Amino acid sequence: MSERKVLNKYYPPDFDPSKIPKLKLPKDRQYVVRLMAPFNMRCKTCGEYIYKGKKFNARKETVQNELYLGLPIFRFYIKCTRCLAEITFKTDPENTDYAMEHGATRNFQAEKLIEEEEKKIQQEREEEELNNPMKVLENRTRDSKLEMEVLENLQELKELNQRQAQVDFEGMLDQYREMERRQRERELEEDERETKEMLDRALVKRLRDSDSEEETEISKDKSRKNIADKPTDILTTDGNTASQASSSVAVKKQKVESWERSVGGLGGKGVLGSLVVRKKPADSAGASAPKPESSTASNGGPVTSQNGSSLSLLGAYTDSDDSNSD
Repeated sequence: MSERKVLNKYYPPDFDPSKIPKLKLPKDRQYVVRLMAPFNMRCKTCGEYIYKGKKFNARKETVQNELYLGLPIFRFYIKCTRCLAEITFKTDPENTDYAMEHGATRNFQAEKLIEEEEKKIQQEREEEELNNPMKVLENRTRDSKLEMEVLENLQELKELNQRQAQVDFEGMLDQYREMERRQRERELEEDERETKEMLDRALVKRLRDSDSEEETEISKDKSRKNIADKPTDILTTDGNTASQASSSVAVKKQKVESWERSVGGLGGKGVLGSLVVRKKPADSAGASAPKPESSTASNGGPVTSQNGSSLSLLGAYTDSDDSNSD
């Protein structure tokens, strides 16, 4: 049994590689390769867009009778993803790019067209200057004029940049930030002041409410005391305050004065003293008869003599009390 994965094969001593027949293949044979679209294209049959980088199973062949500096040029065949129409493109080693051939149009190649146009103009100019010295002079004059215009434009741009450079954008931004910061601080201060004022107003209102409550309580207590202090309380309760003592003394003094006005003092020589007469002995009663005495009471009323009855004295006393009470 032979060994697997052999690296060195056995060649017999009489082996001649020139005797091996060569396989004859056509030069325009095709290979199936896997590739990606090298550029954006649009199918001419259905208008489907095929974007760069889309993968295809393409057929590859060598272009016959077409070389660039000895390098072969290859052609690729792909199919549209929508209508299956055949699209072909080939390599372009001169421009290191790909060239569209059939079945589609290349998109976004404006830059490439401009470059090709510039190259064409440059080639024509070189051909003209090669055989016409006056054309060379004209071209140099035109180039110098264009260069002066470019320098003038560049100088204008520099002056414009200098004018703009005088404006300090950083300083302006700093000022704007500072202004915003001050505005925020001012707003915070206003908010704090308003909050403090509201708290002060609430405190003052609370104090006023407490004061009013205390005043109402005091007024209620006073009213209760006034209701409790009746005129008859002086007869039942002993007053300890100066007001109660003075009121009681004044009442007593008024009673004494009224009593003295009515009947006189007990220790003085008033009406009662004149009314009381000492009893005399019988022997002297007939010798001399007593004379009636008339006197006036302290209230100005007539007082009867000692021979008057006691009823008249009692009536005079009652009249004096009624006048004092009035």
